[in-house]
Amino acid sequence: MAIVTPALLKSLFTGYHTFFQKGLGMARPQYNKIATVIQSSTASNTYGWLGQWPGFREWVGDRVIKNMESHGYQILNKAFESTVGVKRTHIEDDNLGIYAPMMEEMGRATAVFPDELVFPLLKSGFHSECYDGQYFFDTDHPVNRQMDGQGEDISVSNVLIDANYTGDAWYLLDTSRALKPLIYQERKKPQFIRMTQEEDEAVFMRGEYRYGVDLRCNVGFGFWQMAYGVKAPLTLDNLWTVYSHMRGFKADGGRPLGIKPKMLVVPTALEKQATQLLERELFVEGSDPVSNELKGKFELVVPDYL
Repeated sequence: MAIVTPALLKSLFTGYHTFFQKGLGMARPQYNKIATVIQSSTASNTYGWLGQWPGFREWVGDRVIKNMESHGYQILNKAFESTVGVKRTHIEDDNLGIYAPMMEEMGRATAVFPDELVFPLLKSGFHSECYDGQYFFDTDHPVNRQMDGQGEDISVSNVLIDANYTGDAWYLLDTSRALKPLIYQERKKPQFIRMTQEEDEAVFMRGEYRYGVDLRCNVGFGFWQMAYGVKAPLTLDNLWTVYSHMRGFKADGGRPLGIKPKMLVVPTALEKQATQLLERELFVEGSDPVSNELKGKFELVVPDYL
């Protein structure tokens, strides 16, 4: 029987941390493909710059300083944790092998946790507000006709809905810029910690040592102009329709935004269909084969947590 000593507990923590790091390396998270990572230093961040697209004008006279619109879009940081309890009797009986896979899995789960927050946010975009007070995917985002904001607003849509469609939603995104459609706000990076002192309550009362991870973060919406939500069949025609609409998006004053959709995001249920649309050389229309003009045009992302 092993004698539980501070040295043994320290060695145990080192070993578990190694398995945790191994688990981190097993994962291939995808959240940073569609979300800008913003470092946070307070309890929340307010994104007053959302709604203001940088642009140029001819420099005649003094510079025109554009005040960032204070939409008041705020992302509050949240705390998250994952914990594993290790019984003292298992340490005494050298029965520790059962915990190694758990620590490894904790590392893998930590690495993909941002995916679990970011990708479901796309789905919630049909009923959650973004910086302009409209749903992220909506039919009536306000865009002003004049650069000074004094003109008449027009309504712009970034959603396509077929009332007869009962399948899963899919999304077309412009991920080619420094700013991406979504925001992953990171306040505190994941930290692997332990609770193994003899005077700790869990150790004293239940003979249980605890190992866990905690972090602080949250997610939110960026520019709606960089994303299009679709509840309609995934077809070449619908892809072209959405792509063309996004290419025509304009900023206040009618300045073209130059949106270039690069990424098609689909749930696993649409993976086969999306793969065929983007990779096949030919399709058959009637009895004649026609070339697939969208072959290779978009990067396909099929997240696990959409």
